[in-house]
Amino acid sequence: MNRHFEQADGLCDAPDAATREFLFNHTMLRVKDPQRSLDFYTRVLGMRLLNRLDFEGANFTLYFLGYVDDAEAAQWPAERGARQTEVFNRPGVLELTHNRGTEDDPGFSYHDGNEEPKGFGHIAITVPDVYAACERFEQLGVDFVKRPDEGGMKGLAFIRDPDGYWVEICARER
Repeated sequence: MNRHFEQADGLCDAPDAATREFLFNHTMLRVKDPQRSLDFYTRVLGMRLLNRLDFEGANFTLYFLGYVDDAEAAQWPAERGARQTEVFNRPGVLELTHNRGTEDDPGFSYHDGNEEPKGFGHIAITVPDVYAACERFEQLGVDFVKRPDEGGMKGLAFIRDPDGYWVEICARER
């Protein structure tokens, strides 16, 4: 039996057994100003800060964010090391990396991957109702790349975070 749900050149149908328990855990984005980014990801997108790691000698901080409902949050470990173990054992985590000092440089910015040369594209968040979410984003003054009824792909949107990274907003059911 084929283990894939679609066909494409280059697929491996017999993965190494050593990969059986691998998990896609997180994506990392570098951010200029953690206060603005944390506000966006927690207030605008509703994520929670799951853990924070400060690396004083290396002058950077890691912020791990994700979606955790209230019931799960009530069970979340209080001890930082235990929280990091939880973070590394769950899918869909966003790591924001802040290299200290970038927030004080008015000319500093990160390449969002959507300008030339293109590279990284976007992250995606699923929501129950794209139109309702976008109405809320509009009220919050979020910067849109694409609204749900613009362009050829209807019913999904793209917004920008404070560093210009694109966030796709798509419906859970399509």
